[in-house]
Amino acid sequence: MRRNAVQSPSVGSPPDGRMRTASTLVNRNVTVAGRRTSIRLEPVMWDALQHVCRREGTGLNALVTEIDRQRVESSLTASIRVYLLRYFRAAATDEGHRLAGHGAAPAHQLPV
Repeated sequence: MRRNAVQSPSVGSPPDGRMRTASTLVNRNVTVAGRRTSIRLEPVMWDALQHVCRREGTGLNALVTEIDRQRVESSLTASIRVYLLRYFRAAATDEGHRLAGHGAAPAHQLPV
């Protein structure tokens, strides 16, 4: 017979009693405007940044420096996420899909 294990909250757990899970963010160092800094993003965001760098023919440091120079969001990581959303949103036009050969996908299907 298997018993369900109940974990009690540990010291430092959130007040609602939920257990903390390990962060899925990936920390990487970049050079922004000549200064080295650390950025924590989800792996899919790092992949998207690399995709943009390849597509635009630029390096990661140069791209992040430009994002930082133009940012209005409160943090660099927020600015990177907003930049990526805008970049891919601009590419997700009917013309962009036609040129990429994607065709018209049903609205209810989301990419994984």
